[in-house]
Amino acid sequence: MTLELLRKPSGRSGLVHRLSPADAGWTYVGFDLWRLAPGATAEGRLEGREAILVLVEGRAQISADGTDFGEMGGRMDVFERSAPHCLYVPPGAAWHAVSTTDCTLAVCSAPSPGGRPAERLGPEGIVLEERGRGTNTRFINNIAMEGRDVADSLLVTEVFTPSGHWSSYPPHRHDVDDFPNITYLEETYYHRLNPSSGFGIQRVFTDDLSLDETMAVSDHDLVLVPRGHHPCAAPHGVELYYLNVMAGPRRNWRFQTHPDFERLVI
Repeated sequence: MTLELLRKPSGRSGLVHRLSPADAGWTYVGFDLWRLAPGATAEGRLEGREAILVLVEGRAQISADGTDFGEMGGRMDVFERSAPHCLYVPPGAAWHAVSTTDCTLAVCSAPSPGGRPAERLGPEGIVLEERGRGTNTRFINNIAMEGRDVADSLLVTEVFTPSGHWSSYPPHRHDVDDFPNITYLEETYYHRLNPSSGFGIQRVFTDDLSLDETMAVSDHDLVLVPRGHHPCAAPHGVELYYLNVMAGPRRNWRFQTHPDFERLVI
């Protein structure tokens, strides 16, 4: 079966992405995206799966697992690079959101045995980090990476790639369950572009090139990374943002750089 790696949004409002593991042809990662006008609602409940709600842009009144968390959201434009407001939702718990402004809400999910409470994960505790050098410099908001014990399976992060820069580079992969050398992690990239009419580039390829796809991504596109290396590029004059969701048999991010690019590793 040929896996469709590039997923276009189904529209401009409402639930524009709905990706379950079955839809993706894999086991762990799920991703939904809601685009809401003021007063619009979104809701969900995932049995056996934890979720992290990320307010990509805008504000909403959110409740989860019987708790009213009030109005959440701070940045009105994702390219402000400020820390996002995020909420952890345990498996089996209902959540409900009513937008108070135009709002983009991501729902990142993965399997979980349960036991954690619903709780805010940001903006507190999320600090913008610079990574790389030269035209490989990018900026990271670690929402729920390994250093934060805030989830059972999910690894979630935001990356801002300046105009003319590369990201997820040098090419690296995490597609083998061989901890601590490398871990198996499925991954999605939710892309945003500034200006929104621009495009970015993402390549997904294995060492033996049995998988080798290069895609021009548009604003709000979703890219699936089932295996292999997955670098991105922002053309001159276009900023690139992406929200990463990763999950696998264990909550550790261990990767291997493509052997032809090891000389670039700092």
